[in-house]
Amino acid sequence: MNMSFLQELFNSITRRDALSQRYRANAPPPDHGQVVEACQALLASDGEASSIALASRALALYRGLSPEEKVAFFERLAADFAAEPEAIDGAYADYRERRDNDSLQALFTACEPRRQELFRRLNLASDGTHALVGMREDLLGRLRERPDLAGIDQDFAHLFGSWFNRGFLVLRRIDWNTPASILEKIIRYEAVHEIKDWDDLRRRLDARNRRCFAFFHPAIGDEPLIFVEVALHQGLPSRIQPILAGEDGGVEDPEDADTAAFFGISNCQTGLRGISFGNFLIKQVVQELSQELPQLRHFVTLSPVPGFAQWLAEQRQNDGLPSELREALARLEAPDWHEDAAQAERLGGVVRPLAARYLTEEKNRHGLPLNAVARFHLGNGAELHRINWLGDVSPKGLQQAAGLMVNYLYVLDDIERNHENYTANATVACSSEVRDLARKARKLAKGETTR
Repeated sequence: MNMSFLQELFNSITRRDALSQRYRANAPPPDHGQVVEACQALLASDGEASSIALASRALALYRGLSPEEKVAFFERLAADFAAEPEAIDGAYADYRERRDNDSLQALFTACEPRRQELFRRLNLASDGTHALVGMREDLLGRLRERPDLAGIDQDFAHLFGSWFNRGFLVLRRIDWNTPASILEKIIRYEAVHEIKDWDDLRRRLDARNRRCFAFFHPAIGDEPLIFVEVALHQGLPSRIQPILAGEDGGVEDPEDADTAAFFGISNCQTGLRGISFGNFLIKQVVQELSQELPQLRHFVTLSPVPGFAQWLAEQRQNDGLPSELREALARLEAPDWHEDAAQAERLGGVVRPLAARYLTEEKNRHGLPLNAVARFHLGNGAELHRINWLGDVSPKGLQQAAGLMVNYLYVLDDIERNHENYTANATVACSSEVRDLARKARKLAKGETTR
């Protein structure tokens, strides 16, 4: 069989379908019922060529839906494309009687919602994977108000966990010679420290003491999944402003650096939220840097602490805290408080211990650290190493974390153990310095002196 002929045939069908849809551009916008009909036709199809065309048509119709119609489509996915209870009951009864592998497999098949097979077939379209990631992004935006749609998200997560397996991902070095189409996406997707313009991007990419790496997936082309910005440094950095300004560490020759600092890690595809491949990125970047610069001794982040300022504000409302502590925290409300060196130093003696308590002891309903950035790095096997006072004095840094930043340390020999302890027991690996700060926080909360 001539596979190139078949591929050309499939491509021509897809192009023809796209062309016909372009001719329908002036038609009224579709409704969710049309998408459901297209999906039913796709599931009923038994030919690969026709399935590709039907998948392309269904996805094109979905893209034309209004936000309200998309919700209605999700409702139909939940109701009409679920597993069949009668089939499950029959398969379970058969398994109880026979207890063999065939009946067990039949039970697994019966329990799988029909929409999982629908998503697999939609993925046949030339842009199917990226379109489905976008569909999940639409769904995630509605889950808070529509928790009844969570089953659809579980199906997406199940499939994406396989489709975006590390074996399919490609790590690329990003530099000033990378195609402009990708560099534009790096500017757009930077979620931690805004890239203001092309000059700002060049300053981050073109210097000899900078590195940037991104993961890509062959099915979605030049759309990065996640990327990390690295500053080569002397010692562990504690402040972000010098790094962003290109004044960090005084290292001109990469050979003089002893530390690789990950100062920006951005997930580019909202529709892949919760699909874990950030740990693979960090480990592979560490390996790449170690091969290029074997003298590097430390691999750390310089990470934000989003949500910490809000938590501090909530603590001020706690009547159980000593009045002196609540009065100290109230000073954070003063404009430009950080520019008064003496006051900032006094506040640091209070806020840093509270940050240690927040990051090591405050948990969410799943028993994991309350802070999302902490969950990410601790789950990847890092150690909460150092809390940096006034590490980010930008308006955003002051607003979200009272100027605080954190170093998470990646020690190659400890990553697996830290990851296993965190996964099994939610253990927060941290340095002795952070543990001391957490103890001071407990004393502050009781009104005891910390000296």
